[in-house]
Order: sequence, then C-alpha cells, then structure tokens
Amino acid sequence: MGFDSNADKPIKPSRVGARHGQAILLFVGMMINYFQRVNISAAIVPMTQLTAGAPYYDWDLAEKSLILSSFFWGYVLSQVPSGLLAKRFGAKYVISLATAAGGILCFFHPLAAEGGWINICVLRVLTGLVQGSVYPCVHTLLSKWVPRTERGFLTTGIYSGAQFGTAVILVSSGDIFESSMGWPGLFYISGGLSLAWALLFLWQGANEPATSRNISKIEREYIESLTGSNNSGQSLPVPWMSIFSSSAFYGLLAAHCGFTWGFYTLLTEMPTYMSKVLKLNVKSNALLSSLPYFAMGVLCFVVSPISDLLINRGSITVTTARKLFNSIGQWVPMGCLIGLGYMTADEKTGAIVLLTLAVGINAACFCGYLVNHMDLSPNFAGPMMGVTNGLAGVTSIVAPLVVGAILTDEEDPTQWRIVFFITGGIYLLCNALFVLLGKATVQPWNDPPSVSSTTTLRNNLHVDSRTIAPIDSKEDRF
Repeated sequence: MGFDSNADKPIKPSRVGARHGQAILLFVGMMINYFQRVNISAAIVPMTQLTAGAPYYDWDLAEKSLILSSFFWGYVLSQVPSGLLAKRFGAKYVISLATAAGGILCFFHPLAAEGGWINICVLRVLTGLVQGSVYPCVHTLLSKWVPRTERGFLTTGIYSGAQFGTAVILVSSGDIFESSMGWPGLFYISGGLSLAWALLFLWQGANEPATSRNISKIEREYIESLTGSNNSGQSLPVPWMSIFSSSAFYGLLAAHCGFTWGFYTLLTEMPTYMSKVLKLNVKSNALLSSLPYFAMGVLCFVVSPISDLLINRGSITVTTARKLFNSIGQWVPMGCLIGLGYMTADEKTGAIVLLTLAVGINAACFCGYLVNHMDLSPNFAGPMMGVTNGLAGVTSIVAPLVVGAILTDEEDPTQWRIVFFITGGIYLLCNALFVLLGKATVQPWNDPPSVSSTTTLRNNLHVDSRTIAPIDSKEDRF
C-alpha cells in the first residue's frame, strides 16, 4: 500500500505525476475558455470605431453595455445544472463538450454583428450558457485530483490560466485588429483553439485518478487519501438544506460575489477607460490592458506556495490563511481603485500602475474563497461552485449595467470615480462578511447521512492535523 507505516501517512510520490499533467491540461483549458469570454471586451472598441478594412457598427453606450453583460445572462442560468451534470456524467465530458460548443459559437460572431447588436447579445447569451459549466466542472475535477496539502498551489495554478488567457488575448488583439483579418480574426482564433483543446482533453483528461491511464499506484493512493472526496461521491444526493443553512457557505458566497463584481467591472470596462480617459490608441490599449492580467497570473504562483507553506508548517490555520489571503486580494485593490478615481489623462503612468495592482493583487483571492468550496465539502465542491458562481454571476450582469447608467460621458474622470468607489465599497463589505462568517473545515454534511456527523467531523479534523497543519480550537478564530 502507498503508506508510510512509521508515520501512518500516505507516501508522497517523488516525481512529477499524473496530477500535474491534469493540472497543465486544465490550465490551458482555462486560458482558452477565457478567450471565449474576453474576446468581446477587447473587440467592442474596434467594432464601434471607424477603422480601415474592418466592419464598423454605430452602437451607443447602452447597447454596448447590454452586449458586455449579456454573456452573464446565460452564464448564471447554467451554473447549478452544469455542476449536477458534471457530478452525474463526469466533468471531463461536460467541460469538453461545452468548450467545443463555445468555440463553434465564436465563429458566428462576425456574421451576427452584421445583423445588429441584438444578434450579438443572443450569441453572448448562448456562449454564457456553455461557459457556465467551466468552473463547476473544474472544481469537480479538482476535488478528485488535488491533495489537500497541495490545494493552494495546484488550484491557484490552474485558475491562473484565466488571467493568462485574458492577458494573451488582450496583448495579441492589437496585432490581430491591425492584420488583414481585422477584429473578426479574434473570434475565429478563439473558436479554433477551443475545438482543439476539447479534443485533446477528451483524449488525455480523466475524471479521477482511478480512471487515469497514466498514473502510478502510489500516486493514486496518495491523491485518494488526501482529497477528502468519496469515490462514490457521484451517487450521493446533494444536501441542499444543509448547504443553505450554513453560515460558512454565506461567507464564501459573499467573498465570491465581491471578487466577481470587481474583476468583471475592470475586465469589461478597462479597454474603454484606457481609450476614453487615458487617451491610448487601440494597440497601446490592448498591450496595457493585458498587463494587469499578466501580473495577476504571475502573482498566483507567488502567493499560493506561501499560503501552502504557512498551512503545512502549522504557522497558521487553514481558516486563518483563507481569510488573510482573501483580505489581501480584495482590500488592497479597494485602496488602489480609490486612488485610481483621482487620476487623469495627464497621469497615465500612475493610473496604469494602480490598475495593474488592483487586478494583479486579486490573485491572493485564489488562496481565499476559490479553494474554500473544497475546504468545506470535497464531495460537493462542484455543485457548491455552481451555486456561488451562479449567484456571483448576477453581479456580472448588474456591474456593466450600473457602469452604463453612471457613464453618460465616457471621457469624464469624475464619473469613472463613482464607478471605482462603488467597486471599492463592494470589496470592503463582501470580504468583511467572509472574515466574520468564513470557515475552512470539512462540514458534517460532506458525508452520507448514515455516517455520524460528529464522527465524520472528528475524523476529518484528525486527518487535517496529520496532513496539513495542527488544527485545534484556534480553527474557529480568525
């Protein structure tokens, strides 16, 4: 067996293993799925400006805001069903099919734009519907593949693909727009890469270690002993009543909503802010818009090892680590946005620095709320992610509409100041709720009703004390 008889601990494989291969595949998958999300945010500027060799559409501010928010109308609706489908049929198949479908939809965007902005909105709703499966599916896969001792690093590394994907498409969009393809090329490239990854993951991906073709027995036993996820988890009914009566769940939900509001406000509006307020041209806009997401992607690989190290050494409890890093990831950007509200076109460098920090330091949240679903319930991390991501997705709909209502003049810095102050206030409130209500211990409802809640919780805490860090009464403190 893959256990150290002296220490009664699972033996950690000494080399890079199948779990790292799965992590790389999912990292690339996150990048490409974010191509589908971000392409419209980058393309909306040249689509509505008269440029040589590319179609131009005279859409007003309200219409552009509806286009940018319509993705999330479908995104919200499919979150919970996607989590349940992943649990029932296997996340590998659901995410592969969804990515391929989203890729096909990308090809139709240029044609739809010719028929008017409403057609684009319809395509964005459909794209949101298929994209709604990504986070529940990835969380379902992570709950099976990531040992709790590596939870911060591998989870954050995989999800950093979203930031690198955002950065890559923004930094490359300027060259694509100026090429013979024009802005339609951004959608064609996104679609082609999506189809290629879907086929690759169907071939090389695996729902869990037990079904992987490229895993050793030692690594499989190591992963299975440290995930906390029941191998028969697909047959367990989701304990919705217990989840919705859990204060820790509501703390997690608040943190997720705060992150989503801030992240997507900046994601959808940053190209416009740089163009209208900072007076940057399309190519410079694309390059500088990508910088915060490169910074966030890099910082993911800085903060996650620190978080795991502090936990595994017993320096701080898991709960303290989650709250500490989430606070860094939301309250530091809050301060940056307040400062950004007072910047003008004459202070381009300072504004870009604050924007980069506001987005980049969000990376710390990935060691906060994002892994907390697996802390609370490894067996139901996917469905829980579906719920929190779906409800948080409502803020993704509301945020661009709020911005559209505030910005009657996109070139007025005082109106942008209101946008940044509202975003900062949401960061403040939502993270405060996570600090007050959040936990990072496995909840009794993670296991079947036939298992005693008291016994389950005690066993989970005992495992944590041997494999992560000493856990005692301090776990309930900040």
